[in-house]
Amino acid sequence: MTERMLRVELHSHTIYSKDSLLRAEGLLSTCRRKGIDRVAITDHNTTAGGAYAQRLDPGRVIVGEEIMTQAGELLAFFVSQEVPPDLPPLEAICRLRDQCAFISVSHPYDQFRNGHWEEGDLLEILPLVDAIETFNARCMRAEFNRQAGALARQRGIPGTAGSDAHAAFEIGRAAMLLPDFYDAESLRRALPQGQLDARLSSPFVHFTSRYAVWKKQLYRRQGKNLA
Repeated sequence: MTERMLRVELHSHTIYSKDSLLRAEGLLSTCRRKGIDRVAITDHNTTAGGAYAQRLDPGRVIVGEEIMTQAGELLAFFVSQEVPPDLPPLEAICRLRDQCAFISVSHPYDQFRNGHWEEGDLLEILPLVDAIETFNARCMRAEFNRQAGALARQRGIPGTAGSDAHAAFEIGRAAMLLPDFYDAESLRRALPQGQLDARLSSPFVHFTSRYAVWKKQLYRRQGKNLA
């Protein structure tokens, strides 16, 4: 009997990220509608959105975090203790490994984003991570994903894919089909069997993030809070 494959979204954001207005309730509703069995909520430098969403739908949500280090962004799943931003990358990785989290590297070659990696820094951390994000739907040039994929194949490192969704319509844009998993170790075993179901988003999705940043700044000036 063929094992059922889960449809998994491994990179998404909620209103707890500075550049998203997507509430957890809306994200989860979209996942149910689109058949997303598991979703990693990877808000920027916080696990608050993932922890809140997991309380609403424990079987679907993976608590994650996208962490800005001094050299580039890391993407982590099954995070139990939040890792602060702006640490040296080896320190951030050490903190993640101490809590048995799964560690990937966010859009490493996307030069249009602050979180991309210089080659030397990236090569230094590769022996210490579990995967590289080889497909990010928000990359404005397909070559950035191709570069990440080539590095992963060259180094024998699995690839992850994600929509990097900041709005509901982006959810599932880049999904993976994976055997069932329940923690970081079982994800490591499942990932080599993964199948990609992904396509690039329109470059215009970045305007949703800019709008979110602007709206939150406006609300702060008015003494309001959107979260």
